[in-house]
Amino acid sequence: MKTSWYEKAFRHVLYPAWETGLRRRRTLAYMAEYRRDQWLTPEQIAGLQWQRLKRLLEHCEREVPYYRRRWRELGIVVADIRNMDDYARLPLLTKADIRLNLDELKAVSWREHLLYKATGGSTGDPLRFGYTRESYERRTAVMWRGYEWAGSRMGRPTLFLWGGAVGEQTRMQHLKERIYNAAFARRVLNSFHMTEANMSEFADAIDSYRPQVIVGYVGPLVRLAQWLIATGRRVARPQSIIGAAEALHEFQRQLIEQAFGCPAYNTYGCREFMLIAAECDKREGLHVNADHLVVELNRSAAVTSADQAGEVVITDLYNYGMPFVRYLNGDLATASDHHCSCGRGLPLLQRVDGRMLDAIRTPAGHILPGEFFPHMLKDVPGLVRFQVVQRRLDQLELALVRGPGFDDSSLDYIRHELAKVVGDSLAIHFRFVEDIPLTPSGKWRVTMSELPVTPAA
Repeated sequence: MKTSWYEKAFRHVLYPAWETGLRRRRTLAYMAEYRRDQWLTPEQIAGLQWQRLKRLLEHCEREVPYYRRRWRELGIVVADIRNMDDYARLPLLTKADIRLNLDELKAVSWREHLLYKATGGSTGDPLRFGYTRESYERRTAVMWRGYEWAGSRMGRPTLFLWGGAVGEQTRMQHLKERIYNAAFARRVLNSFHMTEANMSEFADAIDSYRPQVIVGYVGPLVRLAQWLIATGRRVARPQSIIGAAEALHEFQRQLIEQAFGCPAYNTYGCREFMLIAAECDKREGLHVNADHLVVELNRSAAVTSADQAGEVVITDLYNYGMPFVRYLNGDLATASDHHCSCGRGLPLLQRVDGRMLDAIRTPAGHILPGEFFPHMLKDVPGLVRFQVVQRRLDQLELALVRGPGFDDSSLDYIRHELAKVVGDSLAIHFRFVEDIPLTPSGKWRVTMSELPVTPAA
């Protein structure tokens, strides 16, 4: 990919002058560190991770009242934690634990120096949490490293199909945002405003800006891709597309690549930690940022196969202000024992299966991750869009947007394929709709469960 003069100037002069010189941040130093770390062997990265984890646990025992009290109640002493198996015996941290113990989770020496943000609360339960300046700078560095793997670099023309600002902006806020986006060579399109009637405006914006990279919520990217394919419209071809904020299923990747004519990359992150894992140019799985985080997959005792999804459990190795140790973030993912041919020593996730809230459960105790339904429904003739909703344990509702070619045999196929997995334990109800709207946060929920969620035993 050709590097423009502006990209070179921004990366080597403008951004360092701003980030390192004026703001006194160490983001660029951390980026250099993480770029080096990624090429260590898996064993070296595991050793580095363990050193950083042990240091964090010692800090938690010494300075964080919640962990000191909780671990003492369980008879846990950090000096006795000698390996990752010992570490895995530490109790899980849930959103409910955080809400009930917010002040106790703050390190004593950091209480007056924390930065704060909140999760999006798409399930109606936003979570406010604190973090340190170093943690923020390191998260930013890790995010840039992961996006670089997909061709996104500072100063490279990038179009964001993203959520817009909430509420009315002041003139000064609007001006600052314009300057920021111009400096980073970014253009942002508000995906919240996307409708079937204005798709051509989004396509025109891509043609006008001619970005080298497009970064977007997966749902709006897929909807725009479907419209481009249906209308035969071609847009200026970017070098790569990065799906963010929600799981990119394989059928969605195929649609995006067909419409835009370039590779699409999957990333995985959450607001509590920013980027957790991302695909490199080989796209053999998502590299976990194991030099910055500890990521475990918590499986139920009934699960015996390593290629089955587990609940994601995360520890940020550098948030010393309000550490989340073994935090259940509500997502499901599947591990991989493959070593990527790119040569990086970072471990891989085979796929991100979506949120635990998106998993479908059966009366027999089986859990079907959100990935199952896109995989099963991708071959249904005439099916334009769909959403699976579970409101009762013994019942599923499928909202279907039909196109040419959808008929009774399509319904029979769906019933037959579902029966292979769930038998007759779930009653299936079909609902035909004109459209399936995006959520208020601009995402497309492929599956949605309204059942209460309980962590795996």
